[in-house]
Amino acid sequence: MSFPSNFLWGGATAANQYEGGYLSGGKGPSTLDAITGGSHDSPRMITYQTKEGTIERVTRNQALPEGAIGYIDEETYYPSHVATDFYHHYKEDIALFAEMGFKCFRLSISWARICPKGTKEVNEEGLAFYDRVFDELLANNIEPVVTINHFDIPMYLADTVDGWSDRQTIDNFLFFCETIFKRYKEKVTYWMTFNEINFLRSWTQIGIHQNDSQTKYQAAHHLFVASAKAVLLGKKINPDFQIGMMVAYIPSYPLSCRPEDVLAALQFNREQEFYIDVQVRGYYPAHKLKQFEREGITIKKEAGDDELLSEGTVDYIGFSYYMSTVATATPENVTYVGGNQMPAVKNPYLEESEWGWGIDPVGLRISLSALYDRYHVPLFIVENGFGAVDIVEADGTIQDDYRIAYFQKHIQAMKEAITLDGVDLIGYTTWGCIDLVSAGTGEMKKRYGFIHVDMDDNGHGTLKRTKKKSFDWYKKVIASNGEELGNE
Repeated sequence: MSFPSNFLWGGATAANQYEGGYLSGGKGPSTLDAITGGSHDSPRMITYQTKEGTIERVTRNQALPEGAIGYIDEETYYPSHVATDFYHHYKEDIALFAEMGFKCFRLSISWARICPKGTKEVNEEGLAFYDRVFDELLANNIEPVVTINHFDIPMYLADTVDGWSDRQTIDNFLFFCETIFKRYKEKVTYWMTFNEINFLRSWTQIGIHQNDSQTKYQAAHHLFVASAKAVLLGKKINPDFQIGMMVAYIPSYPLSCRPEDVLAALQFNREQEFYIDVQVRGYYPAHKLKQFEREGITIKKEAGDDELLSEGTVDYIGFSYYMSTVATATPENVTYVGGNQMPAVKNPYLEESEWGWGIDPVGLRISLSALYDRYHVPLFIVENGFGAVDIVEADGTIQDDYRIAYFQKHIQAMKEAITLDGVDLIGYTTWGCIDLVSAGTGEMKKRYGFIHVDMDDNGHGTLKRTKKKSFDWYKKVIASNGEELGNE
């Protein structure tokens, strides 16, 4: 058998894209509750209130002006408020996951549902909700895999202390971690600290009002310290906890064998590996320190920070893989296409999704091998999936053979990484195992799931759940522990 007998097959979601229940059960608002829907051609927007009291909008990755605060306009549709409503459908959804045979389910805990302001005040009703979710999962023999923080921050911390740019956010986060670690220590074994830590930027994700390099890297340092402290705290509460990090991994190939292009690819890959280096190796790599020196960036540390980073390293690397990209020293001479959170140089050897993402299953094997060769710790693919417009046929079926074909090739690449390259891979959770809101565009029509949810881009629909063709296909994959990849 290619895959270990205890391999964790499952699916992945995020609270702000799936859970809904906005302000239900004592939840406070988070930054992503103030971000609108969008589309491929129309970016998502942040709604905010200026110091002068006017209501303005900027695109989701921009900074807010100093003193601006998040604003929820009752006339505007915000996808996170309902999303696809796991809050009210969790039993139905978990039953469907169990029917597929999931061994695990990756979800995130909404910080603002546990600590409505992000401060040291606990909402018991929020804790009780996740108790019910974890109990339902465990009753169906599904292991919870929990992302502690997935792309948002309680709005109060963004508005009052400028989010992760302020060191006191570390203490508030650690209080949140301690609360959930103690509450769920008998229910959850697998944790990840921050989702796609290399993509954290702007007010929506880390609550900062300045997007300059000094602010972003200082905030990143606070995230690193918080992650290390969370690892050490979690191990004290339950030594059996497995606590990992999570990065968006996008391998970059040189556009040509021209040395300048090879160097450009090296520099691109270094930028994402930097975040892994700190959390796995426990120190800042030399090239990043040299960059700080060149650019005049000064990371303000407290005594003991370096020791914390060294001691609080993670147990495994969780990563998302959707695509590869291409690097060149002459970017003005190439064609750009869509990409995961960024534009990407077009690779002429790859097919692309409807959103322009290069489909590269061999790149997954390359990524697994590169990461394992470099870090020698277990790997966990916690996001991989294919966003597409699904057509509901007249008989109600959804024939998503394109999604099946995508997964077949990527799971085959995983097999080869394990059997030919010796990679220690502990699990695989497909992204958006049930339809949810796209983080990048805010759309519903960009669907990833094995389960269709009746909801459109404007928040209209019955929320009815329907199995797609890929549902039964993935069920067979899991039942055969990855050996049976045929689509019939």
